[in-house]
Amino acid sequence: MAANKDLNRLKVVLVEKKKSSLWLSRQLGCAPTTVSKWCTNSSQPPLEMLMKTAKLLDVDLNDLVRFEELENSN
Repeated sequence: MAANKDLNRLKVVLVEKKKSSLWLSRQLGCAPTTVSKWCTNSSQPPLEMLMKTAKLLDVDLNDLVRFEELENSN
């Protein structure tokens, strides 16, 4: 699986919820650069962070993941 695939929809959901990556990093207690990497899909958040993010943004965990990218990689 290529590392540059857009596996998460974090950036899109943050825009939909009118929240910033800085806000999310503060809520999660992690570095803003870490959340920025997640938003650009240069790295992926651990499952625990995805679950916390879904709860903070009041969305289903499935809304944060692009399953079609996973299916196409097989």
